[in-house]
Amino acid sequence: MQTLRDLPALRAAVQALKSDGKPLVLVPTMGALHDGHMALVDEARRHGRHVAVSIFVNPRQFGPNEDLDAYPRREAKDAQMLDDAGVDILWAPPVEVMYPAGFATNISISGVSDGLDGAARPGHFDGVATVVTKLFNQVRPDIAIFGEKDYQQLAVIRRMVADLDMGIEIVGLATRRAPDGLALSSRNAYLSDAERQAALALPRALGEAKRLMEKGDPVEDALARAIAMLTAQGFDPVDYVSLCDAQTLEPMTVLDRPARLLGAAKLGKTRLIDNIAVDPA
Repeated sequence: MQTLRDLPALRAAVQALKSDGKPLVLVPTMGALHDGHMALVDEARRHGRHVAVSIFVNPRQFGPNEDLDAYPRREAKDAQMLDDAGVDILWAPPVEVMYPAGFATNISISGVSDGLDGAARPGHFDGVATVVTKLFNQVRPDIAIFGEKDYQQLAVIRRMVADLDMGIEIVGLATRRAPDGLALSSRNAYLSDAERQAALALPRALGEAKRLMEKGDPVEDALARAIAMLTAQGFDPVDYVSLCDAQTLEPMTVLDRPARLLGAAKLGKTRLIDNIAVDPA
């Protein structure tokens, strides 16, 4: 595996890889890799001959008082995991390469980015869209793989790729979970043992709300029950528990089409997100 940190070296390596005409697949990450990330790498292998993984902790998607400085960084361990998995390129640029002096461009996607995390974390999805656009222009993949745990992010990226005619196939992979049901996340490392146990309330609350809505209970009542379950387990604040159209992420008050139930809440110092599909009878 080649570990690259400057753009000319990356461009040369990508050109050499793609010379055989086989697809190049990109898995963008912020590092602190876990089994969920490695599932993305496995999926990338199924879609293409060549695999590139990026590791970049993007400062533009962290708001004031968020965990940019504390975000886990362990590049040596990550690189070994990727090398063992047969990744061809690790693209790990420093901040000054990604955002050189004078950088003044911002990518903004409206609609799918407006609510949920877009409302709870102003500017977050501008930072995501800007860095992903740069990664796509730098690596020039044919396919990119993202996890469905960050469901709104996936929707934003799909909208951006379609609107800007990027010609990149975006593949979403189902959320990977621990055996007890908690969605895998790099931020789970922040949780104490007690918080890790309490965190199970998030997938359980979403699962119970899904059950209630699919059997015909009012959406509003099911959402209120989920929020109460989270509050009872010490989540504070609960940023949102919302039922949204699976494609547009527009809020829904009646379950009359394929939907996504999304939740975000803070437990101690750790903000957790999760989502599940909800389907009408």
